[in-house]
Amino acid sequence: MDADLVHIGFGNVLVMDKVVAIASPGSAPIKRAVQDAKANGKLIDMTSGRRTKAVIFTESNHIVLAALAPETITGRVQVMRGGTVIKPEPAAEKVRK
Repeated sequence: MDADLVHIGFGNVLVMDKVVAIASPGSAPIKRAVQDAKANGKLIDMTSGRRTKAVIFTESNHIVLAALAPETITGRVQVMRGGTVIKPEPAAEKVRK
C-alpha cells in the first residue's frame, strides 16, 4: 500500500490517506474541538511554535495543528497526485459606471 505523505512544514509529514478534514482554526466549534482533543490527549501540535493556520482531523480522532494554510496543504496533495491546483478566485471588484 502506497501512502501519500505530505510535508506540512518544519520537517513534519502527514499521511493524507488518514485525513478526514482540514479546517481553518478561527471558528468556535473548531476551537472547542481542539480544546477537547488537548484534554483527551488526542492533540498533535506540528506548528513548531508558529501560529496555527490549519486544524487537521484524522480517522483516529486525533487533531493535528499545522502552521501551513489549508489551501497550501491541499495544493501540495493535488500536485503530488498529478492534478492541477485549484486556487480560489479573488472577489470580483464592483465596477462603477
